[in-house]
Amino acid sequence: MKYRVGIGYDIHRLKQGRRLFLGGIEIPHSQGLVGHSDGDVLLHALTDALLGALSCGDIGKFFPDTDPQYKGISSTYLLEKIYSFVKKKGYRVNNIDTIVIAQQPRLENFKEKMAKKIAEILKISPQSINIKAKTNEGLGLIGRNQAVVAYAVVSLIGEKKR
Repeated sequence: MKYRVGIGYDIHRLKQGRRLFLGGIEIPHSQGLVGHSDGDVLLHALTDALLGALSCGDIGKFFPDTDPQYKGISSTYLLEKIYSFVKKKGYRVNNIDTIVIAQQPRLENFKEKMAKKIAEILKISPQSINIKAKTNEGLGLIGRNQAVVAYAVVSLIGEKKR
């Protein structure tokens, strides 16, 4: 079997009056992430990791923030499209490891629901997904509750001879 590994990263600013989406779910909070789409940094990092594993660029190549058709779009839709691309290339997701760094809100109670949503999109078991939630210990933009960051590492397995 052929294995591929990719890493993804994303950061977005927080803003009052926006809805907060992380891992494909809405999380109650007074601020949400600013972005051309819904700003879901976890799904954006995961999308970049999938594309990186295939050596196919990044999310901006496929869904440019200059294209009005993606304004306000759900990041679950973007991940679904990239998952279809991964399948067409002859791969499936083996496992995922992620970190979300946010000072607020605390994400511990949402990790399982995020993993289930991602598993549903990628047609894998939630047990193949690890989501770690960290704070930035009050340091920097994240520590001042001005931004949220996510990292993702993905391993893919080839499903057919290439």
